[in-house]
Amino acid sequence: MRKLIVAEFVSLDGVMENPVWSLPYWDDEIAAFKGEETSSSDALLLGRKTYEGFAAAWPGRTNEDDEGAEYMNSVRKYVVTSTLDNLSWNNSHVIKGDIATEIARLKAKDGGNLLVNGSAMLVNYLLDHDLVDVYRLLVYPVVLGVGLRLFTEGNQAKLELIENKSFESGAVALIYQPARA
Repeated sequence: MRKLIVAEFVSLDGVMENPVWSLPYWDDEIAAFKGEETSSSDALLLGRKTYEGFAAAWPGRTNEDDEGAEYMNSVRKYVVTSTLDNLSWNNSHVIKGDIATEIARLKAKDGGNLLVNGSAMLVNYLLDHDLVDVYRLLVYPVVLGVGLRLFTEGNQAKLELIENKSFESGAVALIYQPARA
């Protein structure tokens, strides 16, 4: 059974929107940490807005431009959307209808992990439906004051810290799983 992993860049005040603010902290350590995520994952699960942003940015890139381009352009992408029917980015597939059942079906298949990047609305939906196995949060030493927060008001979860790692850049990786009852 695959794991569903939520991997996010987050400011100290919980903002995850448009994480260009994380770029000054990017280094080889963080690249290796992110590489672990992609090497264990053979599919992305994305919300529509994140898909549209990624689909506008990645198809024109190669590994010469960005080490992750080959992965992003070739990996299977499942997109949760109620408005898109046809996805033009290579290897992209729509998820509609009973989303929780469809995602549970994907998790039950053999293969690598399902990786969620960005996609705040989707992450909150997954949390509400107890579908997340692991949260891999890269917390950056910035307070933004405004922006879309990772977890919306009213969401609740008890999580168990299973790993943490600090980076020379000042970022910290916090890895959680749902707490056992």
